[in-house]
Amino acid sequence: MSAAPESAGGKGFLGWIDRRFPLTALWKSQVSEYYAPKNFNFWYYFGSLALLVLVNQLVTGIFLTMNYKPSSAEAFSSIEYIMRDVDWGWLIRYLHSTGASAFFIIIYLHMFRALLYGSHRKPRELLWIFGCLIFLTLMAEGFMGYVLPWGNMSFWGAQVITSLFGSLPVIGGSLLEWIRGDYVIADATLNRFFALHVAALPLALIFLVIAHLMALHEVGSNNPDGIEIHDREDEHGHPLDGIPFHPYYTVKDLMGVMAFLVLFCGVVFFAPAFGGLFLESANFGPANPLQTPPHIAPVWYFTPFYAILRAVPSFAGTQVWGVLVMGASIVILFFLPWLDRSPVHSIRYRGPIYKIMLTIFVIAFITLGVCGLKPPAGIYPSLARVCTMLYFAFFLLMPWYSRIDRVKPVPERVTSHD
Repeated sequence: MSAAPESAGGKGFLGWIDRRFPLTALWKSQVSEYYAPKNFNFWYYFGSLALLVLVNQLVTGIFLTMNYKPSSAEAFSSIEYIMRDVDWGWLIRYLHSTGASAFFIIIYLHMFRALLYGSHRKPRELLWIFGCLIFLTLMAEGFMGYVLPWGNMSFWGAQVITSLFGSLPVIGGSLLEWIRGDYVIADATLNRFFALHVAALPLALIFLVIAHLMALHEVGSNNPDGIEIHDREDEHGHPLDGIPFHPYYTVKDLMGVMAFLVLFCGVVFFAPAFGGLFLESANFGPANPLQTPPHIAPVWYFTPFYAILRAVPSFAGTQVWGVLVMGASIVILFFLPWLDRSPVHSIRYRGPIYKIMLTIFVIAFITLGVCGLKPPAGIYPSLARVCTMLYFAFFLLMPWYSRIDRVKPVPERVTSHD
């Protein structure tokens, strides 16, 4: 293959790069000449915000690893050293811990946007699957990072969560030993989680994000009307209802970024623990295998699924059915594109049944999160069982109610609903 002629591309340094790497071509195809629907609303901020928080987590994580000791004897003291003696270490740690919670808030809202406007529907099934894989990887990344401070809640949280795998029949014991790297939660477990948290899972996350963006740009962005803008194009092949992503949406996203940073910095500087939701009080003491916290609960973004786990009664002293139901509550997300049989995509044109079911689903999910934070006593176990059934009803009944629901006529061109 012959080399590109020296005259190809522009002049100067940028032209020199373009003759050796398709920098300008990538910018045009992915940003400046990527046409997005012209009726995006604020729900579409969360994609760019997720990228922003991902960069924050990667950068702050790199600086934290410079002083962190992945050892059961030194991990907690190294966190104290970062907070007290490293220049700006407290800020880096709070940016990272707050960023973890912000990441899940954004991802949950991003997925909710898909439920609102049908972003999981054809031809975006693979886009949705990549998104679910990102969510699953992020859950693993969040859990591994939660254990690394080696506080008392981190230790006992790891003890409870990893022991769930031991309840699986046949492979449970071997799987549990492989995850822990030992027969108990110990130094080998911490080293293993550290390697996964700082190397393997971030690489997988970056790969999945790239695949997610490639799939998005291949099929095009969805919009609040749920119609395909590429069905109507001008003589140049540009969609009539589309505008270039840059500069229109880059400027708009900057407004969303500024609003997010105000809230984010407010939490970092004034309430980094956020009432014990982002940083639990039990984690400000070192891990102690002889002192169990009064109530063991995972960090808030895992509590809906933890509540589903606890909602299933144990049989013969094992939680295997609870583990399977909790796993099913995540796996079922992957099948959403094929469960939804509605002839329209957007909630703007769906009937009352879907709107009611989606409202019930959101209320049930939030209630499960609250139940997961509370001790399994009083009304909370019964409430968690009811909300678990409502959670699964939203998905399992969807092929029926989405097909019979009354829908409105979908416009031929995108509309603006301010």
